[in-house]
Amino acid sequence: MVTSIIICAVTCVFMILSILFKPSLKTGRLKFDSYCLVAFAGAVVMLASGCATPERILSAFTSDNAVNPLKILTLFISMTVLSVFLDEVGFFGYIAAIALKKAGRSRKRLFFYLYITVSVLTVFTSNDIIILTFTPFICYFASHAKIDPIPYLVAEFIAANTWSMALIIGNPTNIYISSAVGIDFVSYLKVMLLPTLAAGLVALGMLWLCFSKSLSAPIEEADIEEVKIKNKPLLVIGLSILSVCTLIMAVGSYFGIEMWIVSFSAAILLFALAAITSAIQKRHPAELGGCLRRAPWQLVPFVLSMFVIVCALHDSGATDFLGKLLGDKGVVFSYGISSMLAANLINNIPMSVLFVPIIETLPEGLLTSAAYGAIAGSNIGAFLTPVGALAGIMWMSLLKRYGVTLGFKQFVKYGAIISLPTILAALSAIALVL
Repeated sequence: MVTSIIICAVTCVFMILSILFKPSLKTGRLKFDSYCLVAFAGAVVMLASGCATPERILSAFTSDNAVNPLKILTLFISMTVLSVFLDEVGFFGYIAAIALKKAGRSRKRLFFYLYITVSVLTVFTSNDIIILTFTPFICYFASHAKIDPIPYLVAEFIAANTWSMALIIGNPTNIYISSAVGIDFVSYLKVMLLPTLAAGLVALGMLWLCFSKSLSAPIEEADIEEVKIKNKPLLVIGLSILSVCTLIMAVGSYFGIEMWIVSFSAAILLFALAAITSAIQKRHPAELGGCLRRAPWQLVPFVLSMFVIVCALHDSGATDFLGKLLGDKGVVFSYGISSMLAANLINNIPMSVLFVPIIETLPEGLLTSAAYGAIAGSNIGAFLTPVGALAGIMWMSLLKRYGVTLGFKQFVKYGAIISLPTILAALSAIALVL
């Protein structure tokens, strides 16, 4: 047990250091995310040391159960592709431009419009894609209007990482933890709707307390570039498939249809219909190339490597030890708070992989309570520090590219002020619902 814990701890330390100081490595034209390489190295060391065996890992990867990492990755990447496609045809940019225009010269109106727009879109699509799409628009608008972009950027980031709790498909951590304990689409929605609403309102209130004083002056006239939908037939196809996919996943559990099959089929259908439509229009389907380029392929080696590391911890008895440490009293709060803190030590995806076997040590009646607590922690923990989620790392890099200064300390200051009341609201609502 000691060996596996040491290997895991060293891997996590180097992984966080790589995220903070050397996020990527280049070799010629190839670019690699360094945290993936560190996680892969940790998995190799686990196998080489005998803490994990190839037979055990192969069995886990080929098992016909909900926690199979290949199924979960297929589900998440397929859903992300559906969101990326909408962005490729200009849908999110179009919505962002409308929100900015509707705000007029009122900073307060702009603040609320952005928060509401990002919140609604995040519920049904990918929070990462929403963040990466809206951020350039906010930076561009703030620069031309000569206003401080920080209130709007922070509001956008927090909205995306709070309202991603609403549906099981909103975050890979939702998918992973829920699948592991057998929570289906509808069951998840019934429990998490109220906690998401409570957390979203508390987060908005805390954001208002932080930034209301800076939102009183009117905005100077600023030109907003007109954004048009690039291809309306493709937009209709993309929205239709996403809507039908979400609906089938909602009712599929009643018929024994697994979500990864639905999402993968939807992605295949999207590619087929988009290719046929582009052929009829006599144009190259550039949107499909964009989907393939922007899909989160880096999650595949990352999640699989972390899965190997966690398998080794589980087989050595380390997860049982951690389960006893957390105990079985007030599991919504103990697992919610601990998952939030752990996400900011090792990132929320590895945290989810680690917490699943720990949750499974609990009596059957407490499994779902702990799982929902951990899900809330994995989402809200994303804005305690930049380390909490991969979206935070990408977002901070994007801000630097647009010349916006938001340092680590400033991020943590806003993150702590907003995330702590928000997680307490979410966990209290979960405890109330359950």
